[in-house]
Amino acid sequence: MNISTLEHLRSLYAQPGERAIRKQLSALDGHCRRFIELSPFLVLATSSADGRLDASPRGGPPGFAKVSSCGQLLIPDAPGNNRLDSMQNIIEQGQVGVLFFVPGVDETLRVNGTAVLSAAPEDISVCHSERRVPKLVIKVRVREAYLHCAKALMRSELWQPSAHVDRSALPTMGQMISDQTGSAAPTETQEAMRRRYAPDL
Repeated sequence: MNISTLEHLRSLYAQPGERAIRKQLSALDGHCRRFIELSPFLVLATSSADGRLDASPRGGPPGFAKVSSCGQLLIPDAPGNNRLDSMQNIIEQGQVGVLFFVPGVDETLRVNGTAVLSAAPEDISVCHSERRVPKLVIKVRVREAYLHCAKALMRSELWQPSAHVDRSALPTMGQMISDQTGSAAPTETQEAMRRRYAPDL
């Protein structure tokens, strides 16, 4: 049986508590900003004009995403696979959801808002590092921000060493892609992939 109405859905769950409602902010406060300063990893969610969805991992040194003086979130672009799925979606729809992680912290930070792609020198200068000057910055006008409870990461034990999976449990990325595409090219080893990625890290 599919749940197809809001009334049916709500009948299965209790009403959210007052704290769950009140914790949603319309701007980044000091706690949100500190979370972003400590975060080396986020997931950027976007959608295209025809409803295709994308969730893209983004990473860098802790605090690689910045908060501007006017409270906008700035996410520098970094070299990737050049598909540009997220970028195209932002041009088409201009809405994003962002989920920030801090290693060792079970809570996450959710930020939703409208976004543009900026190549403005003032935005680039805020986000450049010793290693890289980004081609552009994803600039997010925050509409909603809230700290998400720890239950999901606690259940998954994501940060617990005992839950970590040895890389050998999966074939190499090269082997998996070769199997998926039917490529007859020599399979890249995990070590060769790391060497190839190194200049873009």
